[in-house]
Amino acid sequence: MFTIYSKNRSGDCAGNTRRDFLKVGAIGSSLLTLPNLLRAQSANKGGVNKKSVIWIWLAGGPTHVETFDPKMTAPTEYRSITGEAKTPIAGISMGGTFPKMATCMDKMALIRSFAHGNSSHGTGTRWVMTGYDDRQNMKPSIGSIAARQFGTTHPLTGIPTYVRMNNINSDGPGWLGTGYSPFNPNGPAVKNMASIVPEERFSNRRDLLNSLDTINRTADNSGKLEGMDVFEQQAFDLVHGTSRDAFNISKADPKERARYGKGLGETLLTARRLCEAGCAFVTVSYGGWDMHGGIVKGLKGRAQQMDQGIAALINDLEERGMLDDTLVVITGEFGRTPKINAKGGRDHWGRLCTLALAGGGLKMGQVVGESSEKIEVPATKPITPQDLMATIFHMYGMDPRLQFVNNQGRPVFLIENGTPIAELI
Repeated sequence: MFTIYSKNRSGDCAGNTRRDFLKVGAIGSSLLTLPNLLRAQSANKGGVNKKSVIWIWLAGGPTHVETFDPKMTAPTEYRSITGEAKTPIAGISMGGTFPKMATCMDKMALIRSFAHGNSSHGTGTRWVMTGYDDRQNMKPSIGSIAARQFGTTHPLTGIPTYVRMNNINSDGPGWLGTGYSPFNPNGPAVKNMASIVPEERFSNRRDLLNSLDTINRTADNSGKLEGMDVFEQQAFDLVHGTSRDAFNISKADPKERARYGKGLGETLLTARRLCEAGCAFVTVSYGGWDMHGGIVKGLKGRAQQMDQGIAALINDLEERGMLDDTLVVITGEFGRTPKINAKGGRDHWGRLCTLALAGGGLKMGQVVGESSEKIEVPATKPITPQDLMATIFHMYGMDPRLQFVNNQGRPVFLIENGTPIAELI
């Protein structure tokens, strides 16, 4: 794979912008050919999507109590055993191991009535990732829906629309088909990104055209390649694009890297760089939350990276003017039992789950919903995975009644029962 970049030129042709990155070849998918990108570009009449989601998945089922609902008014055996971290907003606190995130509360919303009712790792994951209790694992994930809606690559930068940073079950395309799978920068496809064709191979027009052997330059009676000569001329300007640099953390400022921290922080910094390059949906998996025993010790090992990394991400997005266009979602497959067990841990609990949001142009600085006195179930109207899905659709500007044709040839609503979280819009 190689990348071609077009310099600024006077005037635009066929509705194209002045700066275009065109991917040639494939990044793990046959959909990412130059002809497909050019067609997508020239067909783009409604503007380019500028919204992004960074989906932080706390794999294993994080405790809702010690993260975002410490409930210090509850009986001792129910309340947070790590205490609470006060936030700048009176009356709102987080779990005691998240002091840096607590300082970002004015840019966050804590959802304390998120629930679906299933305590199985597999089913809970499918439910949150797709919006459905999908036992056959055929429903598309929200990221794959974004890839289907916006195209598999950004029409200007060539960055993949949907990127997976570490695997999450049920994060795939389901009946949409493998073409809408997440791009995995840790997989074999990354080798294609590093295979840059030397510029000298394209020293003249003839060499370039001969190399683009997948393009039929003869007269196209269907008219699909109308204007190809203009696109080809743009492609001659420069061979090396820069969108792939977003995946390379070594390109980041050392001060930025120190701010985010190691491990999860580096992954979140990469996610921010991907969104900056036009990626619409990035999943970041951070496991180790299945804490049936020793929550205090377990949180010491998991919370520090999360606290530093997410706080840095939220503040960085705000400073760069990206927070209104980037929604950060922090969730997992379910919550944990409200009462501490004999091992000092909490077991699986789907009747009340973990969810926090930041940015996205939504109304932040608030708690949405309320848990019961002993943090067992929602005390207010439950917010469901489909409601979360509908909220993301709203953030993207997508129709909540959007339909795609499924693998049986039938139009299917992506959201059947969910509505955007009213307090956020």
